[in-house]
Amino acid sequence: MSRTTPHGSCLHRLSALLLTGAVLISLCGCIALRGGPRTVAMAEIRDGQQLAEAGLTAEALAAFERAIELSPRMPAAHIGAARVLQMRGDYEAAEVAYSQAADLQPSNFDAHFGQGLMLQLLDRLSEAVRAYLRAVQLRPNSAPTHLNLAMVYLQLGEPRQAVAFAEQAVALDPGNGASHANLGAIYTALDRHDEALYEYEAAVRIIGSDIELLRNMADTQGWLKHYDDMQLTLVKLIRAKPDARAYERLGYARFKTRRYTGALAAFEQSLRFDADYIPALNGVGVCLLNRWLLSDRQDTDAHQRGIESLRGSVRLNNDQPQILDLLHRYAQP
Repeated sequence: MSRTTPHGSCLHRLSALLLTGAVLISLCGCIALRGGPRTVAMAEIRDGQQLAEAGLTAEALAAFERAIELSPRMPAAHIGAARVLQMRGDYEAAEVAYSQAADLQPSNFDAHFGQGLMLQLLDRLSEAVRAYLRAVQLRPNSAPTHLNLAMVYLQLGEPRQAVAFAEQAVALDPGNGASHANLGAIYTALDRHDEALYEYEAAVRIIGSDIELLRNMADTQGWLKHYDDMQLTLVKLIRAKPDARAYERLGYARFKTRRYTGALAAFEQSLRFDADYIPALNGVGVCLLNRWLLSDRQDTDAHQRGIESLRGSVRLNNDQPQILDLLHRYAQP
């Protein structure tokens, strides 16, 4: 019995070793079939891309995260995760992921452009400029990069820095209405109103009646004293989005073309949208004083209403030298 015990124990240990070896062989076989970590990570990236395209963002993000865990130095995995985070509106996390991809592969255009876009959306504009500048160095013919750089510089109040990028964006993609509109806004900021109007007109032909575009175009037509065209633009704007400012600008354009009755009607319509809109109060006051003067100062009702409107404007803002001068000169009939 003393000999059988160690013999049985030895057989038991041998059996355990054989079982362990079988398990190891089985595991190695599975890894060999699936490939190394990088190969598996690439498969996860492909799965993540397909899931993202199907709108399954949670599943897509999980796939990209598994890819990063398997192969942390693959830029494509970080960019995939960043794009999903961007789709979900998590711009801060997306910016971090794009930044990680850019650090791993400084020559990756998508990483720098994506980081710039996230920084722009997060209003971190100076950082966005730096990221976009890296992107445009990598891909000089990228119209979106030139456009976004120009937009960020304009947001920073630097139209002189913006203009070259905006012009290049239009040259690279002349069919992009947003590029023309952005260049028009930059020319406006530089007081190059003729060129601005040309770009706004080009943008309207491509985009159509965009609200902000029509506003900018009407303002530029006013600067250039194209008052008839300004009225046509404002009528389109009012059809799309009537508000106090649009009607006030229409009143201004009509007054400049001596259409005084129509001007007064537009100013009064503006006040129906906002009873305290100072430019419209001034417009009503000036129109009514003008009517009083044209009547050889006989229309006392027009005089009284005009003065009341101007006084109402000054009560809201007494820092209006021209209006105060009118009141000083014409308050007494």
